[in-house]
Amino acid sequence: MDELAGALRGRLIERARDGAAGSDGLEAEVRALVDDEAAALSDGEREALAGRVLRLATGLGPLEPLLEDPTVEEVMVNGPGVVYAERAGRLERTEIAFADEAELGHAIERILAPLGRRVDEASPLCDARLPDGSRVNVVIPPLALDGPCLTIRRFRRRGFSLDELVEGGTLAAPLARFLADCVRRRASILVSGGTGSGKTTTLNALSGAIPDGERIVTIEDAAELRLRQRHLVRLESRPANLEGKGEVTIRALVRNALRMRPDRIVVGEVRGPEALDLLMALNTGHEGSLSTVHANSPEDALRRIETLALTAGVGLPHSAVREQVAGALDLVVHQSRAASGERRVEHVAEVVRIAGGTGTREIYRLREGRPIWRAPLGGGLSERLAGGRPAG
Repeated sequence: MDELAGALRGRLIERARDGAAGSDGLEAEVRALVDDEAAALSDGEREALAGRVLRLATGLGPLEPLLEDPTVEEVMVNGPGVVYAERAGRLERTEIAFADEAELGHAIERILAPLGRRVDEASPLCDARLPDGSRVNVVIPPLALDGPCLTIRRFRRRGFSLDELVEGGTLAAPLARFLADCVRRRASILVSGGTGSGKTTTLNALSGAIPDGERIVTIEDAAELRLRQRHLVRLESRPANLEGKGEVTIRALVRNALRMRPDRIVVGEVRGPEALDLLMALNTGHEGSLSTVHANSPEDALRRIETLALTAGVGLPHSAVREQVAGALDLVVHQSRAASGERRVEHVAEVVRIAGGTGTREIYRLREGRPIWRAPLGGGLSERLAGGRPAG
């Protein structure tokens, strides 16, 4: 069936090129072609074949069923014959496959062309965002040795709330109340964790505790956050065009956001020199901002922020950057993904000043499924909370 659908798609392209295509629309043309070329098939088989040819001609071919499945979180194509899907945090190989590299290449072209992007031998890497917000990454030969690789991270139109994360087991109800209280009282929070650990999901949920009357500016590489507040300004970085011009970086957007009179700045992920600009903003009257960073622990998160800030290249000594970190951040919320696919907040640490720079003091830890609490030590966080952790 797949080979026949591919052949009919080729015939459809030839007929359009020769001017022989009808004027009744693509769907009618496909059904007429199927009736002509596959008359021996049953009505149901011809109907399925027509749908397959339509998907090949206009959509993403074999991937369409996966992208229509609401339980699929991510789709990974490792060459034409290998397609994986992630559901509930677990990877599984599917029976879906492309007929050949050419079919996979056409699907990639259909993704990128409307976005004004392309990949070729000179530019074999590409990041893009679909109209629905899903993130796309493409790597083609010669960098991808086994054929074009396509990764699509699905977009959830409505972000999870803290209550939904509690129901899903990501965090316990007392911890959700504590973090929501921290957000309301303008604590600056950094969410850390590894790839796929759910940092952006938790960040989105935490942002729900920001009072509705405040002006929020979000800054992202690819717009994933879905905040529900009314006074919201969403900014997205822009890569360079095919001529290498027109790039707008996260750092430029952070700087510009300071001129937009924000009450809160939410940066989807800190991954470059914009770390320094964000630290300076948090130290100059923009408390209560939120962001994420890739790291293996709360301590690693602080070290990574310091390292990224140093890449700004402004000549600040390391000690000065550490002082900026100590003054800017109040809490680090660390999240991880278990082998079972479950995503859980395992650590919450207070950022404190120590001899020679900054450190963390554990407030909450999940140990063998049991929550362990400690009251905040002091400083800015305790002043904001004025009462420590909630009961329960």
